Amino acid sequence: MPYDPPPELAELSLAQIAEQVAARKLPPIELWSPKSSRDSEMRIAADGSWYHQGSKISRPAMVRAFAGLLTRDADGQHWLVTPFERQSIDVEDAAFIATDVIEQAGSLAFRLNTDELVVAGLDNPLRAAGVAETPALYLMARRGCEARLNRSTYQQLAEIALQRSNSWTVRSQGATFDLVPQ
Repeated sequence: MPYDPPPELAELSLAQIAEQVAARKLPPIELWSPKSSRDSEMRIAADGSWYHQGSKISRPAMVRAFAGLLTRDADGQHWLVTPFERQSIDVEDAAFIATDVIEQAGSLAFRLNTDELVVAGLDNPLRAAGVAETPALYLMARRGCEARLNRSTYQQLAEIALQRSNSWTVRSQGATFDLVPQ
């Protein structure tokens, strides 16, 4: 089945973004209880690139398929989960990269490097890490997995913050998020 890339984030209304988020059909890994575990020999680099046995996975469709099976447990370990086994995966920083952001109707919508859309809010909070001079911003994407905002997305978000409140905070779906680590 051919993949049709989604339209640019700026071209979508909040209703269209919500529709795409709701339409995303992820495998029901929460319902699966695999009996065995092993190492996947996979790694997600800090820049969002996926590797298997040291070789870069260059097919975006494969990355999207694997990303749909990804979860993170309470200990911080990332797993690829199938009905039959779970496989550990090394993640250098965050599982995803947020590559774009738009503010519409009081909500912040982010596009991830897997072309998924995530709307920040109580269920998908933003988290500032690092130190004030070199902050790193993360968005809770799903299943315990985070997306790190890339430099241009961080800059877009900073511009939104300064335009709206002349401070280093943003609001989305009624929640307020600091852009500077505490």
